Amino acid sequence: MKPFAVVEGIAAPLPAADIDTDQILPARFMHEPRVDYGRYCFHDLRFDMQSGTRRDGFVLNRVPFDAATLIVGGSNFGCGSSREQAVHTLADYGIRALIAPSFGDIFATNCLKNGLLPVRVTPELADALLRQIERQPGLMVRVDLPAQIVNAADGWHAHFDIDPFYKEALLAGRDEIDTTLLLAAQIEAYEARRTDTGASADTAARTGLQFQGNT
Repeated sequence: MKPFAVVEGIAAPLPAADIDTDQILPARFMHEPRVDYGRYCFHDLRFDMQSGTRRDGFVLNRVPFDAATLIVGGSNFGCGSSREQAVHTLADYGIRALIAPSFGDIFATNCLKNGLLPVRVTPELADALLRQIERQPGLMVRVDLPAQIVNAADGWHAHFDIDPFYKEALLAGRDEIDTTLLLAAQIEAYEARRTDTGASADTAARTGLQFQGNT
């Protein structure tokens, strides 16, 4: 996956609470191949379901937010189903980080596994940032993962916490498969020891049976 260190870009405001995974990715697109998968991102909010035309009122269809790489959301962002594809469509759309007071637990974990950083801030800080964006559409927001700080061009800033394992993985651009491959030598050594131990135990058991048969 793409490494994440420092990302700076336009933040789109989505202040509603409880934005769920079905809004992010409608279920009918879940089994589509991951080719240009970002086109399904917030599909039924971005497009009229009858005509297929863009909804001018939706934030990601409006300049300058159509170039956003970050989203500032309300509480419980990404609630609902556990579909990992909701994260895939955000990442493929070009979103690198999400800033909100809280996230759906499974959704947040799926983000971290796919190179998308969920940044938890207090409700007060989230509201303050949303007000700044309302006053200054196109406000640039910077997410610094090494320092665990997010700040905006107007001086707004906040510290955020992240699990050290996921921080290291994001910085390296390493997913769980990559992490497992890094441990390949240790895994092979363990399997070799386990095989040898199992063979020794089997030999001992057969020897014991033979001994008992001779008595």
